[in-house]
Amino acid sequence: MKYFLIMTLILVFAVQISAGDLQGLKKRIAVVDFEDRSGWGHNIGTGLADMLVTHLVKSGQFLVVERQELAKILEEQGLGMSGAVTPQSAAQVGQLLGVELMVMGSVSEFGEKKSGLGGGIGKIGIGGKLTKRQARAVVDVRLVNTSTGEIVLAETAEGEESSTGLDRIRVEDIDFGNPTHWDQTILGKASRKSIEKCVGFISKAMENIPWEGKVIKVNDDGSLYMKPGSAGGVNAGMEFAVYSKGEEIIDPDTGLSLGSEERRIGKVKVVQDIGDGKACKAIIVSGTGMKTGDLVRTQ
Repeated sequence: MKYFLIMTLILVFAVQISAGDLQGLKKRIAVVDFEDRSGWGHNIGTGLADMLVTHLVKSGQFLVVERQELAKILEEQGLGMSGAVTPQSAAQVGQLLGVELMVMGSVSEFGEKKSGLGGGIGKIGIGGKLTKRQARAVVDVRLVNTSTGEIVLAETAEGEESSTGLDRIRVEDIDFGNPTHWDQTILGKASRKSIEKCVGFISKAMENIPWEGKVIKVNDDGSLYMKPGSAGGVNAGMEFAVYSKGEEIIDPDTGLSLGSEERRIGKVKVVQDIGDGKACKAIIVSGTGMKTGDLVRTQ
């Protein structure tokens, strides 16, 4: 009885460790430049998209595709970083990149309003008009499931900040490439609030998107290479199911993908991290017929 109890506790502990490991898996995501519908100009869509990428990376929850890698794939597909991208084309690009979710969006409001509160401040020897300044940044964000091309979430992230100060700081001086100065402006603070809300929306949506990896290459010795590796939370000892993707099913009325038929073809176990964590090597535990492009999942 005592031996049975000890073995049961060992098994429970092992299962808990395995589950904990899988919970550390990071889902892959890519961010397309936001469209500027505010009329602001000055590459504001690119600037806020870059801010979002930075915040997603700092959150530690995601494996974010590098902007240069995304730009290269978009160029190869004859698409721009923002305007020419549709949910369907974003899904196609996302599949090529191996990401679960593509982030699209637009900047609908961006700027400051000022209202005068009085004349100069003579006591401290500073001339100028005291103003109340109100900054507002609004991003309409859309999240596309790359497996289906479906928009799984559409939300508006609003950020506001106000301040009372001398009318000496020009909004035109804001520089996305200088975060130290940018963070000190009320428009920078408003933008950050908006972007932080975007991260919250994305985190919530990702809970309903299954984690997925991909087979890169199959070797003759019963091993294969897959992505991601440790950079995405995949470590030696983890086991995954491999699925073969069949013919894509297209809705004849909308032209949208409804997914594809999939067949579980085997199981693999990770043995080695490679490519600075971008990929890993695994051995085939069971199954046959695995090939490049097959999907890797937790179950």
